[in-house]
Amino acid sequence: MSDADLAMVLECERRIVNAWPAPATLLIGDWVVRFANGYSGRANAASPIAIGAELDDECCDFIEQLYRGDGLPPCIRLTPLVAQATRDRIIARGYRVRDASFGLVAALDTVEPMVAADIEYTPLATEEWIAGVAARQTGAKANAAHLAAIVEKVRMPAAFAALMIGGEPVAYGMSVAERGMAEIGSIVVDEAHRGQGLGRRIVTGLMSWARAMACHSAYLQVDQTNAVALRLYENLGYRRLYAYETRVVD
Repeated sequence: MSDADLAMVLECERRIVNAWPAPATLLIGDWVVRFANGYSGRANAASPIAIGAELDDECCDFIEQLYRGDGLPPCIRLTPLVAQATRDRIIARGYRVRDASFGLVAALDTVEPMVAADIEYTPLATEEWIAGVAARQTGAKANAAHLAAIVEKVRMPAAFAALMIGGEPVAYGMSVAERGMAEIGSIVVDEAHRGQGLGRRIVTGLMSWARAMACHSAYLQVDQTNAVALRLYENLGYRRLYAYETRVVD
């Protein structure tokens, strides 16, 4: 990875902490350790926020105690920011891969800064938006209260979007702008309306909002096995900036 791309990874990872805030956050050396009642991987994991971030066994023990004390499995995200010795240490301690994701980034210089007429935007997460997103998720992500605990803490300029058809919301997403870059996430489409290009419409709508907020780039994270989403984002101009693993120890 080039130095420029590694620097961009750092910019994205630091902004993610603000774009997707956990109810509880601790700083331990070059790591941010976050707790969000088990809702979402990145909000319930230790993540590096410096190039060459390291963890010794004492810090690993401490982080594991913190998560177990909160009733959560110890979880660490291994991004390109992690020092190789620390990566090897985490694996040797028995951490297994829970999921693997790509971090994607796209330039917004050719995106029109306009607001789509069929998308409703609110600067704060409303009860309706939270309920709508949670209702279209499964597992831990169907918990509206835990989702609310995250999105209600966003303090950066944000857009919580709902794509409307016939006056009814059928797709949702959000974007958070910070210092020229916008994170895009929580993209969900009602099951009865999938396959109609609605995911593309709401993502492009959020990219337009980000451009109107004077952002030069958009970034997002997507599961490496989600071929449909990867094709969509590639068609929208996103490139794979980095790959990372989320690892847990039982």
